[in-house]
Amino acid sequence: MDRLQEKYQKEVMPALTEKFGYKNVMQLPKVEKIIINMGVGEAVGNPKALDSAVADLTAIAGQKPLLTRAKRSLAAWKLREGMPIGCKVTLRGTRMYQFLDKFMNVALPRVRDFRGVSDKAFDGRGNYAVGLKEQLIFPEIEYDKIDKIRGMNIVIVTTAKTDEEARELLKLMGMPFKA
Repeated sequence: MDRLQEKYQKEVMPALTEKFGYKNVMQLPKVEKIIINMGVGEAVGNPKALDSAVADLTAIAGQKPLLTRAKRSLAAWKLREGMPIGCKVTLRGTRMYQFLDKFMNVALPRVRDFRGVSDKAFDGRGNYAVGLKEQLIFPEIEYDKIDKIRGMNIVIVTTAKTDEEARELLKLMGMPFKA
């Protein structure tokens, strides 16, 4: 069992039950999945750029990403429907807990001038989204082998009904929110 998963069962579950007064264990909110998305706009003119983005995301997530394709054509950007323009990974189970642990305890503190993540990035249904400007904060990425700095979006999907429950869940798991 992963370290963060163990913390969830031993510390977070009793604290959430006490705070929100859940009657059943199945009512407790939990992290369902994590989606990491990397848009590669320059893939329109340079298809090789997508290969390096896929390699970076594979190293970060530990599983091969899915290529995302354009839904419609845009003549102004020379984009045709069906062209690959990004990649994404959906993590569940043990890999999800390992990534979340690495993200909160290793990667986020490596961000320049880091003071915490915003606690206002919830969507109203208990899901949390955070955007990163560079992939270099992850220890798996080697600085010398990067061709271009790319950002990514990370969405943490929870089973919480409200943003307050999701915020408390992530705070108890160790997410460094701004004070």
